Amino acid sequence: MKKPVLVIMAAGMGSRYGGLKQIDPVDDKGHIIMDFSIYDARRAGFEEVIFIIKKENEQLFREAIGDRISRTMKVHYVFQEIQDIPDGFKVPEGRKKPWGTGHAVLSARDVIHGPFAVINADDYYGPEALRLVYDFLAAQENAAGEEQKQEYVMAGYLLKNTLTDNGSVARGVCSVDDSGNLVSIVERTKIIRTADGAAYSEDDGKTWIQVDQDSVVSMNMWGFPESFLGELKERFPRFLERELERNPLKCEYFLPFVVNDLMEEGRVRVKVLTVHDVWHGVTYAEDKQEVVDAMRALKEAGAYPGI
Repeated sequence: MKKPVLVIMAAGMGSRYGGLKQIDPVDDKGHIIMDFSIYDARRAGFEEVIFIIKKENEQLFREAIGDRISRTMKVHYVFQEIQDIPDGFKVPEGRKKPWGTGHAVLSARDVIHGPFAVINADDYYGPEALRLVYDFLAAQENAAGEEQKQEYVMAGYLLKNTLTDNGSVARGVCSVDDSGNLVSIVERTKIIRTADGAAYSEDDGKTWIQVDQDSVVSMNMWGFPESFLGELKERFPRFLERELERNPLKCEYFLPFVVNDLMEEGRVRVKVLTVHDVWHGVTYAEDKQEVVDAMRALKEAGAYPGI
């Protein structure tokens, strides 16, 4: 059996935060958010981690976390490069933006050789989600020889546990059936906390529509079999053919879009594992103190012995 590995996407530009937030310390010992995610991953059973980063940040990542983690886990570095696109395509003049989360995972195709979980570098997910996703992937790998529809997994968070007081956030609002399977994801790019819950806007804040704060949302924590890499590779040229003409400088190849297409084609089923941990992250610079306070409280409560 191939044990699940952890893939951490850390090549994002972090424009709203204003710096390289993935390696910004969140406690007085210099730990970063990834330290806590990897601690939870190790407790869940992961023994191998793949960092997807920019080539120019490699040394910074090694110094901030990679060298330290390599003492207890097998570590790989993969570079998400804007020039890594299929033959027949070229990067539009003036494009600086990475190609999105689907392309990030595809960048790791040469080092993923079994089931894998995907998380963001700058999000704190909590121990429950990583444990549930690891157990699901391990069980799927054990049953790989059985005739069954391909199954993916997604950790679903309650919207109210994923909001910040410092601005809007983008969340994939999920519809889930009675069996816990994902029906659809609707991307809401502007969601805010309100006095009586939460609301989203589709016109850049001119009008707001209430949304149930107990809605399940995606925080980009997924679990996939190795075969998903083939789907990403096959569909990437189609994405480029369609989107380069529409939005050459900013179009992005997102993981949820690929998953949604596969569900609509009836080729996969996505199990949603709803977790109740509170998300913490630094979407905005003003969020950092809240994260620092939350990590301190978790450590004082004994959640992270040794950190």
